[in-house]
Amino acid sequence: MDRDAGAELAALAKVVARQRAEMERLRDLAATSAVLERAKGVLMAVTGCTPDTAHEELLQRAKDGNRTLLEQCWLTLGALPPKERPAAPSAPPAATPAPVGSWASAPGGTLGLTDVLGHVGRDLVRVGSPHELAGCLLDHLAPEVDADAVMLYERLPEGGLTLIGHAGIDPTLAAQWQHVPPVTGVPALDALRTGEPRWLENVTEDRARYLLIGVPPERWLTRAWLPVSTGDTASVALGVLRRRGGPFEARERELLRAVARLCAGRLRAFDSPQDGRAANVSQTVQAVFDALPGAVILLTPLRSAAGEVEDYRIDAATPEAIDVFGRSGRAMVGSRILESYPSVAGEPLWQGYLQALETGNPFEGEPFAYQDVIGEVPVTATYTVRAARLGDGLVVTWLRHDPVERQEQRLADVQRLGNLGWANWNLITQEISWAVQTYTVLGRQPGQRPVRLERLPDLALAEDKGPLAHAIAELVSRGRAFDVPFRMETTGGVRHLRMVAEAVTAPDGTPVEVHGFVQDLSAQRSAELALVESERAMLLQRGILQAERALAARLQHALLPLPDKPRQLAGLRIEVAYLPSQTGIHVGGDWFSAIELPDSEALFVVGDVAGHGIDAVATMAQLRFTAKGMVSTGSSLTGALSRLNQLLLHSRDGQTTATMVLARYDPERRVLAWAQAGHPPPLLVRRGEVRFLDRPGGMLLGATAAPVYESLELRLAPGDRLLLYTDGLVERPGEGIDAGFARLGEAVRAHGHGESGSLDALLATMLADERRDDVCVLDIRVPLDDLRDAEGPAETDA
Repeated sequence: MDRDAGAELAALAKVVARQRAEMERLRDLAATSAVLERAKGVLMAVTGCTPDTAHEELLQRAKDGNRTLLEQCWLTLGALPPKERPAAPSAPPAATPAPVGSWASAPGGTLGLTDVLGHVGRDLVRVGSPHELAGCLLDHLAPEVDADAVMLYERLPEGGLTLIGHAGIDPTLAAQWQHVPPVTGVPALDALRTGEPRWLENVTEDRARYLLIGVPPERWLTRAWLPVSTGDTASVALGVLRRRGGPFEARERELLRAVARLCAGRLRAFDSPQDGRAANVSQTVQAVFDALPGAVILLTPLRSAAGEVEDYRIDAATPEAIDVFGRSGRAMVGSRILESYPSVAGEPLWQGYLQALETGNPFEGEPFAYQDVIGEVPVTATYTVRAARLGDGLVVTWLRHDPVERQEQRLADVQRLGNLGWANWNLITQEISWAVQTYTVLGRQPGQRPVRLERLPDLALAEDKGPLAHAIAELVSRGRAFDVPFRMETTGGVRHLRMVAEAVTAPDGTPVEVHGFVQDLSAQRSAELALVESERAMLLQRGILQAERALAARLQHALLPLPDKPRQLAGLRIEVAYLPSQTGIHVGGDWFSAIELPDSEALFVVGDVAGHGIDAVATMAQLRFTAKGMVSTGSSLTGALSRLNQLLLHSRDGQTTATMVLARYDPERRVLAWAQAGHPPPLLVRRGEVRFLDRPGGMLLGATAAPVYESLELRLAPGDRLLLYTDGLVERPGEGIDAGFARLGEAVRAHGHGESGSLDALLATMLADERRDDVCVLDIRVPLDDLRDAEGPAETDA
């Protein structure tokens, strides 16, 4: 027992001695590093020089004065350069302070720039965290630029921001804006991206461009966000918020820029490792920890000569990790566990660390009570700690169990995300309680008195006062709950609100308290109105299009009557098929003609006008009748195509195009002469062989003013079958036109040739899927016996 007690006392003595030595080392380090950075910052702010130049200037001054570097730094901070210096005949050296402009004669008795920076620099030496830095800056900037709040944001590796220090804002607002994602419209991010300050001096215009901090944003009328360079690039943004309106004066802007440069050195000192050995940990690891939520630290075991773990060194920590000295995040790096949490020695938690380190099995301890001191008041909280081995070290996380705070935060988050706020009216004591979000929903300032229940209808528009007042009266008198929408006028326009309330009654049924919530439904209402208007416009447009389709269909039927059975024309058997598109509600411009000419020859035409609707049908009729008229009066096929091309070029818009195939059949010679304008080639079936005819030259109609059209001749034989068709027969979405031609050839082979082939079967095979375009087919067959099945008129003009 005595031996064990002596060992424990020796171990505790070693811990105390090590902590005392560590405190002395840290004190010496702070006396050198912090003062050096402050002195460099002062020179940078006054002269505008770089950090390296400022360091060299301090070394040179120390050497010239036969002083140590630390003595020179204190001298620089305690006796800044004078405000006025005699002008040199040549350019001043780098260490000469730049002119201070309006600060040389600052109005109202304010201090000069160098004096203010001197006071700030001396106070920054005693600053130990970014939070204290924000408070120090507010103390100095409040009298100089009327600053009411100061915020410090640090850019995270993933591009977002985290709040590392603030002063002048309440903790609830700071918690809401603790983390900012990498989105556009954030002035602090904008300042860091561009490297230039952002001066927000008109809250009405600024809230349209940026996400403004504050509930409501008008709480601070002017703001400034300045980048603070702690290295090669700016990684920290300094925000100064003022309730006073008006732009920042030139002297104020100059001071804020200088203060931002002055802060850079102190922020670098916060990031510097406290133990040289901790610097060996990859900066990437610490960057990962900077982005992690919750309290997490990375521990490296420190072993004795015998290999036993005596302590652990903290090599990385998240921003939310805090030790008993108030240090958090990077400030903890390099310290030891028995220094930061001395009470864990010999406890089950310490044994759990050893177990996880030796076995590799994660350790998760039972919840335990730990006493913190917050604001000189002891506070006991319950924690759960978990440790897992990572390489030769441990990753330790802990969770604080505080159900009351967690519930309150969740409630605040729900109200903010749902844009609603709760309210409570005590009908006996007349006490009124509102949530912060309730003020926002009702467009009131948090400092204003809550509105009495019976006065709420005064906030509504005149048309909505009656229903709301009646619902409140029924609730107060009879305890009848209500859910009532109403509107109210605000500076930003009309808001659509909803109020839900119920009563708490006494045993006799008398209402004694009312609680409920108000919700802003303006966004949902605007979306509903936009949807209704869109549906109304769609129905109107659909009605117009359906009427147009019906008219175009009647016009097309009148202009393009379809024969109900095959016809004989110039000794040929003619069958026609026209199938409209199955998608959309427009009528297409596909058409055909098959007529007997005055010299007993036959004219066959198949065409396709680009587009759909009445315009396409009108153009189709114009081309159809003009083509028949020109060929009937003696025009050649190529001449007719050239004139039709000119006709389209001089149409109303001059942008209509069409494809066409013209064929003239001489029954005496059994010769078919044909020409085409950008149309698919005819398909010939002869003695079981299926092939597409080689097309003569010809550009589609309406495409160019000087096209060249050619013609070819084909001698038909008994039993031949010739198909003229539009592109809707062979085109499919996602398929090349050559594949469509191949499918057509295979379908014709499968369904016979000559007189045995069925046009209906062919179309059923080719158009098994949904038709996305009109289809027109002219099926021409040469009978084996010219006299067989002669029926109908000698002319088919469809």
